[in-house]
Formats: sequence, structure tokens, C-alpha cells
Amino acid sequence: MDAAIAEHVGPLITHDGTTVPAARLVYATYGKLNRARDNAILFPTRFGATHRENEFLIGPGKALDPGRWCVIVPNLFGNGLSSSPSNTPAPFDGPRFPSVTIADAVRVQHQLVSEVLGISRLALVVGWSMGAQQAYEWAARYPDRVSRLAVICGAARTAVHNAVFLESLRAAIRADAAWAGGEYRTPPLGGLRAVGRIYAGWAYSQDWYREGLHLGMGDFDTLESYLAGYWDRLFEQRDANNLMSMTWTWIHHDISANERHRGDLRSALRAIDADTLLMPARTDLYFRTADNLAEQPLIRRCMLEEIPTIWGHMCASGQSPVDTRFIDSALRGLLGR
Repeated sequence: MDAAIAEHVGPLITHDGTTVPAARLVYATYGKLNRARDNAILFPTRFGATHRENEFLIGPGKALDPGRWCVIVPNLFGNGLSSSPSNTPAPFDGPRFPSVTIADAVRVQHQLVSEVLGISRLALVVGWSMGAQQAYEWAARYPDRVSRLAVICGAARTAVHNAVFLESLRAAIRADAAWAGGEYRTPPLGGLRAVGRIYAGWAYSQDWYREGLHLGMGDFDTLESYLAGYWDRLFEQRDANNLMSMTWTWIHHDISANERHRGDLRSALRAIDADTLLMPARTDLYFRTADNLAEQPLIRRCMLEEIPTIWGHMCASGQSPVDTRFIDSALRGLLGR
């Protein structure tokens, strides 16, 4: 799909006061802004993904049709494309890259949208997983800038059980002697493969495995061939410091962790003024429907549509055509409001 790729270079000031003077926010745009500049949709990336992984929901005839909308996809810090441990020069290289919160990232995105692109109000902010975290942060932090909000498999605050999973990934990397505190000369492949094996048990549901759908992810005839051929191979290509950076960001997500709301999640949710759609997945092990059910009554105009899937968290990855159509239809309805 044709996309215009650009970057916004400027200071990244983190929650603890650290400043990366020339941080790079790489973003893609699909479609063009209209004269009124009121057809912009922001669609942030998820954990470990780039803008390319968002393209399955963008296209002619889809809810996010670039013929009608200007879809802007900012790459999250730490993903290896925007500023990350793997591509930032000293003194912020590798393990010295600062800890970045979702709020830190969204503040830079706000600069891009308002100061660089000249957009005063977004027609929609939508995201899946860590992208959903960014979408939630946008709507709570800048309620006058967001007309519609779509949270797909995400929550306003990272749940404790979710954080336990993420800490297991971090422990797996640290357990590899090659990790060397992030100063590795060769990739800690043992730790990276262990991360993939842990991820395999969480990304998809028990029902998905029971149906044997894992064997359809490639030329696999056994569980071991699937784990080695899919998950080992996937995470062998990842940078360990990038993974440590993004898991830290995920763990510390909380839309109320700021001076305005001071940890009061109810207050932060009440601040949202967008027409909101919460889309949990019935079998998601990370972001549970119960989380969104607790959030829904606190948001002024909020609908909840549960994705009826056995694909677990990965229902919104583009791998399941049925789930993709469900999500696209829901977004079409939200945009029609």
C-alpha cells in the first residue's frame, strides 16, 4: 500500500525529566488532509510493530479509507523505527535509552499533529493493544482534540496480571548470560527465544490451540515445529534492548498517572469527551472484557462491542479475516456517528 513516510525530529522529554534532544518520530500517512483539515485519523502502532502492521485495516472500501480520510500512523518509541535503544546514538544508546511512558510518546505525537500538521481536532484515534493505550491517553489528555475513540483490545491502565506476563518476558532476557546488562555484543538468542515461547502461550487463546489453528500458521505438523518455526524465528529478529524498552512502557501505562488526575482512574475516564467504542476480545488474555466493562460507565458516551473470537489477543492483528471484518464494521459504525 502506498504510504508517505516522514519523520518529526525534536526533543523527547520523559516523565523523569530526561531529554533526548533530537528524537525521531517516524510516521506514515495514507490519504490526504482536506482543506478544512478535519478528516484526520490517528492510528498508533502496537508492541514491536511498525506502521506496516497497521495497513490491513487501511484501504479503499474499508472504514479507514484513504480516499476519504487522512490516516496518520505514528511509530511508537522503542519499536526500532522511531527513536529506540537500537538506533539512538550515545549517550542514549542501548540500555541507556530512557524509560518512556505512553504519555511521553503521546505528547510528542500531539506536537506532530498540532504544530507540524496543523490539525486542531482528530476525527478518530484508534489503536490495538499498545496502540489502544496510546489512543486512550490521547482522549484523556487532550479531550478537546479527539472526536471519536476506538480502543481495540486495550485498557486505560495496565492490569496487574498483564504486568506479571510482561515481567516474565523481561526476566527471560535477563536470564541469558549474553544479555550482559544490555551491553551484549551478540544478540541474547536464548533469552529472545524464551520470550517467544512465553508469548506463544498468551497471544492466542486455549480454544485456538484446541482447534489446532497453530498448525495453519505455516508449514507445521507438530507443536514444536510451530514454536520453533514461528515464535523462535519471530523473536530472534528482535532487538533485546528494544523489547526491554517497550515492555517497560507497557507495564507503566496509566492514563491517570499525571498531575491532573493523580492516579485517580475514575477522574481520567470522566475527562474523555469523545464518542467512544471499547472493543475487547472474548478470549484475550492480556486485556479482559471485565476491564472495559468497569471503564465503560465512567465514559460519557461509550459503547462496548465484544469481539466474539477464539483468536485471543491476536484477533486484531489482521490474521483472522472474520475478526478483521467485525472490527472494520464496528469502526464504520463509529465513524458514521
